[in-house]
Amino acid sequence: MLLKKLHELKGDEILARDIMTRDFKIILSQGAVIRKDYIEKLEELGIQEIYIKSEDAQTSEIVILKSEMEESIKKTVKDILERHTYQNNEDLVELNNAADHIITSILEENQVIERVFDIKERSADIYEHSISICSLAILTSLKLGLEIEKIHNIGVGCLLHDIGLRYTTVDYNDRDMETLNKRELSEYKKHPVYGYTSLQNEKWISELSKSVILYHHERIDGSGFPLHKKDIPFECRIVSVCDAFDEMICGIACKRVKVHEAIEFLKSYRNIWFDDRIVDVFLGFTAVYPAGTHVMTNEGELAVVLKQNKDFQDRPIIKILKDKDGNTVNGEVIKDLIKIHNIFIDKAID
Repeated sequence: MLLKKLHELKGDEILARDIMTRDFKIILSQGAVIRKDYIEKLEELGIQEIYIKSEDAQTSEIVILKSEMEESIKKTVKDILERHTYQNNEDLVELNNAADHIITSILEENQVIERVFDIKERSADIYEHSISICSLAILTSLKLGLEIEKIHNIGVGCLLHDIGLRYTTVDYNDRDMETLNKRELSEYKKHPVYGYTSLQNEKWISELSKSVILYHHERIDGSGFPLHKKDIPFECRIVSVCDAFDEMICGIACKRVKVHEAIEFLKSYRNIWFDDRIVDVFLGFTAVYPAGTHVMTNEGELAVVLKQNKDFQDRPIIKILKDKDGNTVNGEVIKDLIKIHNIFIDKAID
């Protein structure tokens, strides 16, 4: 599955995910052939990018949450949060169940602890982002061996971590914080406090979940916000890693980047901004080059990533599409990069 901008489509691609309106009405169903007139109509509707099936049928994508589960939970979370007004919190209790559904879904996956997952860059709204970091934080917590009650509370905190953004007027999508003016930046940095204060007196939500909301932008060197706190709880450190990664690949309060760029960022700030133990566990299940990614090898070959190799997140199995001279390769030339030691991926191709 590949995320493509509409202007990149030529027609006859196969849709890999349903295209929906904001109120979850299906415009075009998964499996539909994208005709040129469809592209024009989608552009008129303001849709900028869609998921299409990879040209290579052998691409083996492994995702944390199945798309149908993700869409169902997103609808639930969106409905609850959009009904919510400041300190009118009765409906938010339902998010306890949403967090448990995500935990159950992840635990039901076979060998979930052993897998390397294809986490892809995408555009996302606040609801999809919250579900994504909930999934990432739950999976990280499972791998770290946390008890299930803590994992549940982390999940609830993740689903609510950005609720404070509902009380701001700052446009934060695909904008680097450095481009915000002083007023916008000050307002944006208050959203963890807004979220925390709206829920601090609620009895149904744990203190850990409240801490996730308040501390998810803090850094272990004190350079985060809003409190510049260094000694943040370990569970909140998990969420800060997952949130930073997902914000980068979604373009929330920053320009969207490729997965391998977000991974390099986490590595660069390992043990500076982020807890090194958590970063190591997180990167242990995150594919550097997700299935379907087009890459260039050090020998100048153009290839597509087919699937991942456990414990070798940057050395997947690839299919060669063009040789080093730019000639299309006929037939299947598959290379497993953990078996061929002198070939490696030089870069991802947009």
